[in-house]
Amino acid sequence: MTTASSSVTRGDSTSFLLRCLLRAGMLDVVTVEPASGGLAALAGIATRRDAPPVFVKAFADAPDDDVFVAEAEGLATLREQGGVATPEVILANRELLALSVLSPRPPSESFWERFAHALARLHTSTTHPRFGWHRDNWLGSRRQINTWDDDGFAFFARHRLLRWLGEPRVDAALDADDRAALERLCHRLPELLPDRPACLTHGDLWAQNVLATADGQPALIDPAVSYMWAEVDLAHLWSTAPPPEAEPFFEIYAELTGLDRDWRARMPLVQLRQHLAVLAQFDDDWGAADQIRATLAPFRTRN
Repeated sequence: MTTASSSVTRGDSTSFLLRCLLRAGMLDVVTVEPASGGLAALAGIATRRDAPPVFVKAFADAPDDDVFVAEAEGLATLREQGGVATPEVILANRELLALSVLSPRPPSESFWERFAHALARLHTSTTHPRFGWHRDNWLGSRRQINTWDDDGFAFFARHRLLRWLGEPRVDAALDADDRAALERLCHRLPELLPDRPACLTHGDLWAQNVLATADGQPALIDPAVSYMWAEVDLAHLWSTAPPPEAEPFFEIYAELTGLDRDWRARMPLVQLRQHLAVLAQFDDDWGAADQIRATLAPFRTRN
């Protein structure tokens, strides 16, 4: 997730970003133009006199000092351990993240075919005995809890689903029966989802976070990495209106990773974590509350 807080509007975001860059010592920045596509941070493209342009993002009110340092680490880990292209980190501090500029994603099936191979390689080459990460990081403007756990079902229930209860927007949208249904679903996770190993996951993998290198190879931005089930990445892509040209991606990825025929039926359950995160953070939840209630409906009464 990359809308800004009320203290800085989109109209003056470029001035805010410019001030952040200058404070960070990037004194050759000439202009900053707004960049679109993100949801949680102010973003722009900074033109420089003495160096290539950079993509820059910052929060109007930073949620914590480590948000961009953690994101930079996630980008490096995806590249170094998972073999996935990511932008070069130019600068990461408590105020901002500056990255090399990537290219728009080409609207071609061949691009998504290459991405299927890249994501399958990431997920199959980075299996891990435990679920979590060595530090917490950030999903949008909320901390993602990554405390280690040997049990993927317990980890997913505690840190990816139930974690969102208590957030004001979630509590306002879900009634007591909904919350009880979520707890019931969590209790039944071992019978609802297959027992899969942990692997390195991007953690916020919707199509807007898939871009391209200068030579057209898939590249990823805006991660919230952890060792988790690979299907958290698959579910996010599947559930957030991928473009038509992405259709081959899913069959190729399923074949490369040995997915069973029932994987599509699991996607709403796995995607609950992202719907809850969206509901917690944004006044316009883009239908997330309705999706949550629909997924929880079978668990609202004891059977």
